[in-house]
Order: sequence, then C-alpha cells, then structure tokens
Amino acid sequence: MRSLALFLLLGIAYADPTIYFSEEFDDGDGYLNRWFTSKHNSEPGVFRLTAGSFYGDAEKDKGLQTSQDARFYGISAKFDKFSNEGKTLVVQFTVKHEQSIDCGGGYVKLFSSDLDHTDMHGDTPYNIMFGPDICGPGTKKVHVIFNYKGKNLLVKKDIRCSDDIYTHLYTLIVKPDNTYEVKIDNEKVESGNLEDDWDFLLSKKIPDPNAKKPEGWDDREEIDDTTDTKPEDWDKPEHIPDPEAKKPDDWDESEPSAIVDEDAVKPDGWLEDEEVYIPDPAAVKPEDWDDEMDGEWEAPRIDNPKCKDGPGCGKWEKPTIANPKYKGTWRPPTIDNPNYKGEWKPRRISNPDYFEDANPYQMTPIDALGLELWSMTDDIVFDNFIISDNATIVEEFTAITWETKNIQEKSSSSAGGWWNAIRSSTDERPWLWAVYAMVLLLPVVLLSFYLCPKSGPIKPEDIDAHKKKFDDPTPDSPEVIEEEEEDAVKEDEEKEEIGKDEGAGGDQEDAGVGNTVEAGAAGDGSPAEDQADEGDDERDAEGSPKKSNSPRKRRTRKE
Repeated sequence: MRSLALFLLLGIAYADPTIYFSEEFDDGDGYLNRWFTSKHNSEPGVFRLTAGSFYGDAEKDKGLQTSQDARFYGISAKFDKFSNEGKTLVVQFTVKHEQSIDCGGGYVKLFSSDLDHTDMHGDTPYNIMFGPDICGPGTKKVHVIFNYKGKNLLVKKDIRCSDDIYTHLYTLIVKPDNTYEVKIDNEKVESGNLEDDWDFLLSKKIPDPNAKKPEGWDDREEIDDTTDTKPEDWDKPEHIPDPEAKKPDDWDESEPSAIVDEDAVKPDGWLEDEEVYIPDPAAVKPEDWDDEMDGEWEAPRIDNPKCKDGPGCGKWEKPTIANPKYKGTWRPPTIDNPNYKGEWKPRRISNPDYFEDANPYQMTPIDALGLELWSMTDDIVFDNFIISDNATIVEEFTAITWETKNIQEKSSSSAGGWWNAIRSSTDERPWLWAVYAMVLLLPVVLLSFYLCPKSGPIKPEDIDAHKKKFDDPTPDSPEVIEEEEEDAVKEDEEKEEIGKDEGAGGDQEDAGVGNTVEAGAAGDGSPAEDQADEGDDERDAEGSPKKSNSPRKRRTRKE
C-alpha cells in the first residue's frame, strides 16, 4: 500500500516517470498481504512491525524489525515486472541499527521473475545486492553487487557505511550511460563508471594456455662469478665494507661460532646427583592400562622440586660463549648473469571468450525485492523502500519521509528516548513491567528499612544510647546536684581553715572577715554579704587561694 504522499508524487510526475515499488508500512498488518516469509530455514528469524525503541512518530516510523539474534531472515515482496533498459534505476531504503551491531547485514536484494518467495535463501540468484554490511571492526562497508552473466561482481572500491544507532538512508543510482552513484543520507559517497569499478568485461588478451617454458630458460637474475677467487685479505665486517682491511693471518673458517667457557666454575650447591625431571609421585596407573597392549606404564615426569631452591641439578657442563676467532664462511661476490632473460611468462593471445557489451548497466527484468540476511543482533529496522526510474521523484519521496523522520528521531532519542525504549520493549514483552517495577521499588524499600525508626515503645536504654552517641545536652540528676553541693561546702571549709592559720594572733582583718561572713550568713543579699566578698578579694591579693563566688556555692554556704 502506498501512502498519500506517494500518490501526490505520482500526480506531480504525471505518467512518464514510474515508481515500480514503494513501501512505508502505513497500513498496519496490511503488509502481510504483500510480503512473503521464506520457509527455507527450519528456524527462520521473525520480522515484526514496529518503530523501534526511539522514533519521531510511533505510527509513521514503523518498519520491519528483526526480533531475534543469531538468525537467518528471509522476507520478500512482489511487484510488476519492469526492465531498466534505456532508463535510470534508483533503489533506496532506510535501515536503523538500534544496538551496537556485532555482525549482521542491512542490505536488500532485487530478484528476477523466477524467484520462489517461500524458498528464498542465501544461494538464490539475484540481480542486485545493495546496502550496509557490518561484522566486527574490520567490516563496515556498503555492498554493491551486480549479477552479470551468472557471476556476482563485487565493487572494487571500499565504500564505508554508517554504524551508529540512527536511521540512515541508502541510495543506489544506475544510469544508462553506464555510470553510477551511491548516496548515504542523501549525500554522494561514491560514483564512477561501471566498467572501471566492476569486472563486467573480460580481457581482450589472455596468457596462451598451450605455451610452455623453454628448456634451458634461466630465471636467475644473478649467479656466482666462477672466475672470482677468494682474496687473501678477505674480511667480512658486520656493517660496511672496509676497503683497507686485509685477511688476518689467524683467519680460520673452521672456528665455531661458540666455544666452551674454560673459566666457568660449577656453582656451589649444584645438585649433580639429582635429576632435573623426576617421575610424578602422585601419578597413578590408569585402571584400564593394559601392559600388553599399551606397554609398561611409566609415571609422567615433573620438575624436580629439589632443583628449585638450588642453583641447578643434573650433570654440570661449562656454558658456551661467543668465539672471538669466528670469521664465518667466505663467499664470492655476485655479478650480473649474462644468460639472464627475465621472468618467463607465456605469450598472450586473443581471448576467445571476449565480447563487447555496450550496456552492462542493463539488468534482466526485475519484479521482487527481498531481505535475505544473517544477523547476530536483533532490532534492525527497515523502512521507506522505493524503486523508481526518476531520481527527482525519489528525492521528493525522501523529503517527505526520511528528512523529517531524521530530525524527529534524533530529537526523540536525546530527549525522551529512554521512555520510548521502555514503552516499545514492553509493547512486545508486557512482563517487563514487573521487572521495571521491582527494580524501582527495591531501593525504596531498602531505604525505608534503614532510615525509618523502629515501631513500638521507646526504651530508657535507647534514650541513654542516643544521648551518648550524639552528646545531647541534659539536666543533671538530683543525686549529681547534691554531690556537687557537698563538694562545694567542703571546699569552702578548707579555705576558711587556711585563712585561720595565716591570720593567727588576733589579726583584725581576718576577724572582720569572719564576722562579715557570719553576718552574710544571717541575711540574704545584705551589705554584709558584699563586704565579705571584698574581704575575699583582699585575701586573694595576699596569695591565699581564691574563693568561688558562684551563686550556687554561695547558696550552699547559707544553707
């Protein structure tokens, strides 16, 4: 079913340009009457109609989405047969990889009229295969494959595809002048000539299959100079020739490159009587071992544990060192081979299979489009298919479909994409709501358990524990107050005794102080009390202990 936008395009284009096929999946499950699932595989992947986890419009953006990973998918649609002879061929569609794809195809195939829709598979012949293919970090390319004379011809150029999570538009244009264009997101990424970028035509010349290499043909470009002799002063330096060097008198080619180090001494503690490897004491002869059939059983050998702590085990031998007398083998230099004729190649003859084709662009009649692919990842959405002979109509179709969708989709994925993803996933799997609810409620329950106070009456020990933990200020108990008052009385009595000892012999000042104190005790707030305070200050000045003047202690003395 074609959308209203497509009918408007047809009206604009009148009757000359043609739209051979289009599909926007805008009639719900109506696509099931136009698309046929292949039954070739026993467990084929299932396509579902959805806009995916994020989109611009939930209804307009619906397309065919792969729903299972690691599956073969096969579905195709039939339309009226057409030929692109003398016409431009435009194939376009959108594909969205919502997940970070590991390995999977996102391409379409155009088939001829002999397609069996229910038995479509990977080896089914096709006319064109076009679209992205991603498999690991090394394969991220756009396939453009033409079937020509029964052979699938791959494009010689490397056309990179997009690999993010958004919807991308792929467009292939094949023109009757044997040129082509590949667009991604309505931007040209590759173009050229069909004959240059595909092997449509055979070579005019080929190697002669009957030619044989002549006897005596010498492929060696250089040979040893048989007339050359070893010079007496021959020397073989490590890096560059030394023109002044002469062969030393002690030159001896028989000297080995390494000799025994005669200065080496056997290390102390070397366990010469111990073997480096010993039979595994923990090994057990297998129950099914047959000495007659398998031979005498021997335990596997392991590293001798005694050798780990010492310098070594077994028979000690002196190590070898580089031989300072080593010169190496002398070889003569090489010269140009006078018999050299170059690398032999068979002569080339005219190719008997060569033919000229002025129209390699022209395909056999096409009447079907299919999605036949393998994917390790699900959630690949295909939409907005169109096949036409007019690029202008396709551009108008693109403006109405993909350009608007592209803007809305990216806005949706950045602003509210997470909610769309949840909503879309629960539409297909309602039981996910229970999982989401559990994930959201579990933290709330745990926080409530640890942060909220316990129920029931508050115990005194809980209050004391709280005070001790948080240092809350609390009034003193009666027992503590009484104990403090008794301590204050004792302190005052001690001070009076000290004062009496210092004022012995009828000191009038101390007597006055004593009278003042007694007078102060007789009346609260009287001038005598103030005089007693002054006497205390004077005694402090003379060096005696200072008396506390706090109201609480003064009251204690009165009592």
